Amino acid sequence: MSFEIVLQTLASGLLIGLIYALVAVGLTMIFGVMDIVNFSHGEFLMFGMYSSFWLYALYALDPLFTLPLTALFLFGLGVMVYKLVISKIINAPMVSQLFTTFGLMLLFRGIAQFLWKPDFRSVDKSVVSGGVSVAGFQIGLPQVVAGVGAILVTAGVYLFLTRTKAGAALEATAADKDAARLMGIDSQKMFALAWGIGAACAGVAGALLSTFFPIFPEVGANFILIAFVVVNLGGFGSIIGALIAGVLVGVIEVMGGFLLGPQYKLAIVLALFLAVLMFRPQGLLGKA
Repeated sequence: MSFEIVLQTLASGLLIGLIYALVAVGLTMIFGVMDIVNFSHGEFLMFGMYSSFWLYALYALDPLFTLPLTALFLFGLGVMVYKLVISKIINAPMVSQLFTTFGLMLLFRGIAQFLWKPDFRSVDKSVVSGGVSVAGFQIGLPQVVAGVGAILVTAGVYLFLTRTKAGAALEATAADKDAARLMGIDSQKMFALAWGIGAACAGVAGALLSTFFPIFPEVGANFILIAFVVVNLGGFGSIIGALIAGVLVGVIEVMGGFLLGPQYKLAIVLALFLAVLMFRPQGLLGKA
């Protein structure tokens, strides 16, 4: 086995793991603030990919240049979904919440299939097309840019939560909703903000993926299951935990597929998920 091949495989796992982390950041934020599991989170990623694709196909705008537009669009979509649907079930039983977000997933997927058909689409020529040579092996430039972008956005979300008043209000709401309300924090605004930021994170991940990953209505299903594993491994509500866990899951998935065969990649990830549930259900950085 060539050492260069192993390094290249590790690099691929690291880069895709950073995308997993960015998707998981939005998911863990929504859960951390509201204790709602959002099954439709993968569809926000799908809408982000389609947003980038159509801006590219209709106006020849590269996905990297339209990242702010995609993020703004998904932020607005997340807030709208919260106000129209989620706000009505905040105090409902958990089963009702789960069925609601699962229904949203099916609805969004159906809308995408109706509007754009189940065809596979792609961004043919992005400004980041091609590859780069690192230590004697080749890595796709789109993957490198997507990984760097995921780090920057994750860092931005972390700094927003830890260095701004709105972020502090979100953290306070996540820690104790009733106490935050007594301090004058509008929990409804915080919930809407959490959904907006969560959807924007998924949308940005989708925009970054669109430069090298096929775009189709069910693409979110490829990432949401792994995102749940990442969130569980990192600890529900932990941004840093999601980043660390995303990288770990990406490397384990890619290396496991390389050593045992691609058909075992998902099985390895699910085995990791079960192991975490059994031995450390609170995750790496979650609270016991």
